[in-house]
Formats: sequence, structure tokens, C-alpha cells
Amino acid sequence: MTSLMKKIISTEKAPQAIGPYSQSLLINRTLYVSGQVGRDPTSGKLVSGGLAEEFKQALVNVGEILKAAGCDFSNVFKGSFPARSAYQVAALPLGARMEIEVIAVQGPLTCV
Repeated sequence: MTSLMKKIISTEKAPQAIGPYSQSLLINRTLYVSGQVGRDPTSGKLVSGGLAEEFKQALVNVGEILKAAGCDFSNVFKGSFPARSAYQVAALPLGARMEIEVIAVQGPLTCV
């Protein structure tokens, strides 16, 4: 049986994990990015301005983690959408209003 490559990917350009998890995990070419809220990576606090500003910052955070793995948003499926997770929670960390998680694939991808 072939062994799989497992690597933790992290960057100082995105907020560090609040709990016992990693910013992202790379298994072979598949990158699992932990849910990101609208936290400023420097202060560790939620950005002000409401839901829209939190959403923008969460996308910036995801983008920085993707970049640390040698990816960008084009590595997150655009056409043939993968399975997704959608859930409701009682509360997100720091009182965040939303959270974004992504799964990306490093390198070229051919959809069949």
C-alpha cells in the first residue's frame, strides 16, 4: 500500500488557530483549510464593520493560507463542485457571524 504525504500548512499572514487544530492540512495534493472567521491576523480580534467586513477578512485569511500551500482560489473547485458542508452552530469563536472553510487541490486538475 502506498503511503500518503501529510503536512501541516500555516502562515503568520492569517490568524493562528484558537483551539487544538491547524490552519490547514495537506494530504498528498488535497488541502483542507480550517474554517476561517473575520479575524485580523495581527490583533487576533474580529474586524469591525459587521458581516460584510468579517466575510471579506475571512476570504483574505483563506487566501493567505492557500498561498502558503502554493495555491490560490483557482485551486478551489469552480465548475464541478465537490461535496460541501453546511451546518449551524450555537456560536462561533469570538462571536463571529460567519465562517468559511475550503478544500483545494494543489496543481493542475482535470475534471471528467
